[in-house]
Amino acid sequence: MIRKFVGAVAAFLAVPAGLWLMIAPFALGTQPENADWTGPTLSEFFTGLGVAVVGLVGVICFALALREELVARGLVVVRPRVTEPEPEPEPVPSGPQASSAELAVLLAPLVEALREDLDNTGEHRRNGKAPLVGMEDNR
Repeated sequence: MIRKFVGAVAAFLAVPAGLWLMIAPFALGTQPENADWTGPTLSEFFTGLGVAVVGLVGVICFALALREELVARGLVVVRPRVTEPEPEPEPVPSGPQASSAELAVLLAPLVEALREDLDNTGEHRRNGKAPLVGMEDNR
């Protein structure tokens, strides 16, 4: 297990080393500003990119190997994934469909009551014509 841990640490240290190789030509001034990349810059940059990618892959592989070792020793318990079954959609009861004539018969009293209410010119409040509260002159 110690070998896997040392490998993970070494792979982890390879990532910043690769990143340093990528930025070193620019940080140390060996690459002229506003100029095409020189041969050494290209070489260092892509070497650093390769080292960083290999280091990252190494960290992932060693971490997975460490986890597997811990599971084998019983220090880590693997919880099985429980997938909840998808609830079956409830069937919509398909009752008798009302025809448009039946719907018109059902809505006719409502429409008539609404028409009477709108045509009623009683003493109820009209928008902007009556106060919101009762007469306050009797205070």
